[in-house]
Amino acid sequence: MAQQQQVDEQVSSGFVVDTEDCEARELAYRERGTARPITVVGNPVLHRECKDVTEFDASLAALIDDMFASQKAAEGVGLAANQIGVDLKVFIYDCPDDDGVRHTGLICNPVLDELPAERRVLDDSNEGCLSVPTAYAELARPDYAVVRGQDAEGNPIAIEGTGYFARCLQHETDHLYGRLYIDRLSKRDRKDALKQMAEGTARYETVPNA
Repeated sequence: MAQQQQVDEQVSSGFVVDTEDCEARELAYRERGTARPITVVGNPVLHRECKDVTEFDASLAALIDDMFASQKAAEGVGLAANQIGVDLKVFIYDCPDDDGVRHTGLICNPVLDELPAERRVLDDSNEGCLSVPTAYAELARPDYAVVRGQDAEGNPIAIEGTGYFARCLQHETDHLYGRLYIDRLSKRDRKDALKQMAEGTARYETVPNA
């Protein structure tokens, strides 16, 4: 009942309904796609703003399929195109919120809403990233986020997230503007995260930096 109420609220507010048929939709994307290796910090494509998506065509659809396959292979909850080496503003997600509700979807050319002061309640939970494998650090982010952009056909959409899912939306949008979560850390914490990465071993295939 609670999930149906949430869906009804999403519809009435104009936000994408991304909580229905998540398993089937994710599987369909993934079965069409091919997993690609993950780019890691230091790769130039991660450190510059990506290009806008302007062609909403079969090539974009194939990229999205590969992104879902890559995300699953790396056991992630969100993935930006530049994390598999593609210079385009699109990210996908398959992520729970703090209530355990699963959200699955994608967005092209995302822009985060500026939150009014009363909505900027910060959550300083740990954050990690497939492009900084094995490293984690506390990072304060608002526990609510709204991102606006376009779907795979170019139609305007908006996505709303709370808790962990809000963190995911902010994290993936950052990627497409050339910013990793460690870029938001203090110099000391960033150094510690990179040390964790250097000492760890990724559980998925990565692209070696030249």
